[in-house]
Amino acid sequence: MQPKVILQEVSGKSDFPDQFEKHYHTHLFCHRGSIKFTFNDQHMECRKGEFLFWFAESRLADLKFSKSFKASVLFAEKDLLNNNIPDQSWSINALLHSRVYPVKTIHGENDKQKILLNFKWLYDRYLETNHRFYEEALHLQMQLFILEMWHVFANEYERRKHSLQTGTLYERFMQLAQEHCMTEREVQFYSNELNITPKYLNQICKQSSGVTASEWIQRTAKERIILLLQNKNLNISEIADKMEFGSRSFFTRYVKKLLGVTPSEYRNRLN
Repeated sequence: MQPKVILQEVSGKSDFPDQFEKHYHTHLFCHRGSIKFTFNDQHMECRKGEFLFWFAESRLADLKFSKSFKASVLFAEKDLLNNNIPDQSWSINALLHSRVYPVKTIHGENDKQKILLNFKWLYDRYLETNHRFYEEALHLQMQLFILEMWHVFANEYERRKHSLQTGTLYERFMQLAQEHCMTEREVQFYSNELNITPKYLNQICKQSSGVTASEWIQRTAKERIILLLQNKNLNISEIADKMEFGSRSFFTRYVKKLLGVTPSEYRNRLN
């Protein structure tokens, strides 16, 4: 059986667990050097002093490590993290933000130490198997870990949101898509917000990312739906209401188009 939590220093791909991208959410703090990779078809790089978060089952490829690369990495087993996400209304936006911007700039020694201590606390709790209430304590520690990381993510999210208010049209669109994809799934809404035509917005996105605006909206809505379906505190009708679908049947058809299965079928696969 694979471990639920792994903490280790890495200097190259050989230090990563087999099929880590399939089984684990990856939290990485880069001490030196850099790592280049392709994430959701975008070329990215994480450098010294930056934090990197990859969701399990992300579209991840082409990992290249500099000779001097060194990082602390916390691997959290997919279900352990997914089943212990605190029920916070803010969390969906933060998680979606990380799916678009997996590399975070860490500001100051305090945030760095907070991240590394958070790694250690979760790993130490996982190792303490003789604890009388081991499962309960581990789940609570996982929730605390998530809240601490959200705190760091929130600061970065707010900084990026502020900077994008005067960013390029593509950057502003991406920000708008994160904020409004729950209820706005048509290109026309976003082009109106940016005072350009839908055709021009699709062209801008295609030139910047190789993906049209309509595809980005659909991709972001899909990720949002997956996160909501993974939250077992919400029933399917509540999710349909949150996303302002006129009926549960319309929501079901939309999900079937995006995921290839109905909401109920997707939920059954999680059990």
